[in-house]
Amino acid sequence: MTTPLLVAFDLDDTLAPSKSPIDARIGDLLIRLARRVEVAVISGGNIEQFRAQLVDRLPDAPGALAHLHLLPTCGTRYDRFDGERFSPVYAHDLTADERDRAAAALEEEARRLGVWEERTWGDIVEDRGSQVTFSALGQSAPVDAKRAWDPDGAKKSALREAVAGRLPDLEVRSGGSTSVDITRRGIDKAYGMRRLAEQTGIRLDDMLFYGDRLDPDGNDRPVLDLGVACVEVTGWEDTADSLDALLERLPERA
Repeated sequence: MTTPLLVAFDLDDTLAPSKSPIDARIGDLLIRLARRVEVAVISGGNIEQFRAQLVDRLPDAPGALAHLHLLPTCGTRYDRFDGERFSPVYAHDLTADERDRAAAALEEEARRLGVWEERTWGDIVEDRGSQVTFSALGQSAPVDAKRAWDPDGAKKSALREAVAGRLPDLEVRSGGSTSVDITRRGIDKAYGMRRLAEQTGIRLDDMLFYGDRLDPDGNDRPVLDLGVACVEVTGWEDTADSLDALLERLPERA
């Protein structure tokens, strides 16, 4: 694809290291891109994580921010810039019963499997409203610690399978390097991209997606399977280099 109308990104390990703020270079590139096409960020993280990692680090450019679309928790929430701040257009939360059952299953199965860690950086189980997330080392764990915890993904896969067996009415899937996410059935990044197409009127064929986990078990793979053109990256520096090349062929809006 040479002229996308919308460019979408995963957040962790695509625009920034896991749970870390974006680099100033990425912030500048996103603003430059938003002056040319619509820009979206979709991730399993909640809106507070989006603000800390992304929104609060962007240059002050209201005109460009009006073209930025935020889809926390895989698109179960959708936020747009209203001229002063990013505000929700919609939010589809789990019920209290769904959240309670999800949290209980995650903790009980993690303890049974021996992957409930005692030393953590923040809460292990987090209620994100539309999603319940297990983060083995806590949300604020150092990147190196996360990478070392489950290098082959075996711990995370075992937990996901065990919890999925207890919650057949909910969607249980692998998230980031140490996380498992629970939402309503059918919720993944493909769901979020479909909702984005509905909200913007831009066809999926006219979108381009950047992600670091497009492998068969990756949480970005549903976007590729949906038929959206994708670019697989190995980290934010790789994304930045690719955006430099993309921006050279995209003119600014008139």
